[in-house]
Amino acid sequence: MTTLRIAPRFRGPAQSGNGGYVAGLVGTALAAVAAADTAPRVRLLVPPPMETDLELSVESAHATLTYGASEVAVGHAVDAETLSDATIDPVAPDEALAAEAKYRGLVSHPFPGCFVCGPENTEGLQLKPGPVGDGRTACTWHPADDLAGPDGLVDPVFLWAALDCPSGWAIDLEGRPSVLGQMAACVDARPHPGEPCVVMGRILAEDGRKTHTASTLYDSDGRVLARARQTWFLVDPATFNAAG
Repeated sequence: MTTLRIAPRFRGPAQSGNGGYVAGLVGTALAAVAAADTAPRVRLLVPPPMETDLELSVESAHATLTYGASEVAVGHAVDAETLSDATIDPVAPDEALAAEAKYRGLVSHPFPGCFVCGPENTEGLQLKPGPVGDGRTACTWHPADDLAGPDGLVDPVFLWAALDCPSGWAIDLEGRPSVLGQMAACVDARPHPGEPCVVMGRILAEDGRKTHTASTLYDSDGRVLARARQTWFLVDPATFNAAG
């Protein structure tokens, strides 16, 4: 059992933690003890509360993040084949950089303080996933020095976070505002801080209030670093921004 707190820096909506970051806290803890041929899949049950003690309990194939008697998120180790369709064809870094000029979040963002893609969060990743013309999004990422883990490479929690919003912006978030409900990810390798990376996102399917997406993180040599699949849920942004 581990006690942790989500700092305001890591928010998604104004009053709750960023989904990819919180899923990463649970997922990376589970990945550390799960079987090698599995991938962590994390389901977010409620908006993750910030600045309060949360308890993370991890077993070999299951993890739970709780707030008092309430479950905030649950994780399970699933077959790694779950992510077989999560590798999205990349674009060149210069094309990803050009796509950022078309990032819709710069004009209209349901959660402008988001740790991953919020233009108002100066401590965030500041990703700007823009469309590349065929249903994919792309952006560049140069991980900051303060994202490094003890071994000097970018902490895998932040790889989960970086894989979050680029897939969400493949959705029409103005007409279909959504929040992350579930995420499964596999980290194959980790970049150094400052290393130029490209993040890709794509919609896989829509199902009522749900949208299924995928994302892929590439290093400067075009090597896959990490992959993810997500499920998003249609929401009222005003309700989530006021949650607390």
